[in-house]
Amino acid sequence: MNSKKLIEINKYNQKLTIAIKQEHHISQARIDARLLSEKIGLNNIKLHEVVTSVSELAGNIFFHAINGGTIQLNVITNKGNTGMEVIATDKGPGIEDVKLAMQDGFTTNGGLGGGLPGVKRLMDNFKIISEPGVGTTITTIKWKK
Repeated sequence: MNSKKLIEINKYNQKLTIAIKQEHHISQARIDARLLSEKIGLNNIKLHEVVTSVSELAGNIFFHAINGGTIQLNVITNKGNTGMEVIATDKGPGIEDVKLAMQDGFTTNGGLGGGLPGVKRLMDNFKIISEPGVGTTITTIKWKK
């Protein structure tokens, strides 16, 4: 099923969950995030911030969580403001030191170490809950206004 049809089917629910088990699911999450962000009227900059964040979070799930996980995209409202909530959940190894993982330059796989700190900078709200051996849930929001 292509993403445009999925968005149309869910236009009243405005909630999508994308399973991240294979590498191409990262692209699917990006596409769905873009379509839903366009639908709620995020401007071009905010839309790209959401898509970039989803790409990073989905990539982390794919590369770090052995059994995969999910990206959930929710359209939310608060006091007349609309936003895109992104919830990345996995049952992976968890993050042993969240404070360290949130420092620019920290990496566990040889990357640049800007992933999670970058997501935090791009999004308006950011919350991470991780327990070693149990998994990680990251909740972010980008507000329209």
